[in-house]
Amino acid sequence: MAPPNSPRRGSLQYWPRKRARKALPSPNWKALKSDSNKFQGFICYKAGMASAYVKDETPDSMTKGKKIIVPVTILECPAMKIFSVRFYKNGKVAKEILSESLDKELKRKLKLPKQNKKTELEGEYDDVRVICYSVVKKTGIKKTPDLSEIALGGSYEDKIKFIKENLGKEISISNVFEKGNLADVRGLTKGKGLQGPVKRFGITLKFHKSEKGVRRPGCLGPWHPARVSFRAPMAGQLGMFTRVSYNHKIIELAKADDKVKGIKNFGDVKTDYVLVTGSVPGVAKRQMLLTNALRETKKQKKKNYEVLEIR
Repeated sequence: MAPPNSPRRGSLQYWPRKRARKALPSPNWKALKSDSNKFQGFICYKAGMASAYVKDETPDSMTKGKKIIVPVTILECPAMKIFSVRFYKNGKVAKEILSESLDKELKRKLKLPKQNKKTELEGEYDDVRVICYSVVKKTGIKKTPDLSEIALGGSYEDKIKFIKENLGKEISISNVFEKGNLADVRGLTKGKGLQGPVKRFGITLKFHKSEKGVRRPGCLGPWHPARVSFRAPMAGQLGMFTRVSYNHKIIELAKADDKVKGIKNFGDVKTDYVLVTGSVPGVAKRQMLLTNALRETKKQKKKNYEVLEIR
């Protein structure tokens, strides 16, 4: 008989298992570097899933030239505007300049910081990023915009030039991503509240005649040292965790039309939207961050679908 094997329950890669501090995560922008002179991410909202009736044009595919059905997620992407500009020196924020052309609604919805007297976009700094906000009032989901710090691609001079050209202007998703690109989706998972160790960590049920409960661990630890380790699977928060879903293919990027109306728990898509293959974490109307692919795979990159119908 083989010796008993009991691997640990629950990955330590996702630890501690508690609610995320904010709805929009903060990516490691240094790892997502790009040469393109544009935003490295975009704020979007999950509308729901659908079935896309597509024509497969992927080379060397078993279904090449045939019409197949692919599961897709609809992400509504209202335009974004620059809220403020942050200058970094030695890894810290050295100066932040608030945009002068902000929407009037922001003063009622957000606490605006005091305007910095130094409003020149010049100086010797290591990096520059922007705080962007989504013009979410056009979607009908809510009125309070979501803010997120977003990095820019290219050299420092290219970043300053891009900021000067787009201050006070609305930037659409088509200026950042293109059809056929691979993208990562960052957001929060569905919240499930307080759950036991069986659902939370996947431990097995004990024998039905066990004492002191079946849906609990048999032992929380030794007598000595007389303490409970954080490795012991116990009840607690499940869901509302920050997660990243990698390498989603953007198979359509379009404006609102009759194809995407009457979505369950969401309604109609009223602004620009993208179709990405597969599913993404979170519930309907959840804010998410669409970023450039961190680690592209050849299998996903070579996929090529022509969308015929959304069902």
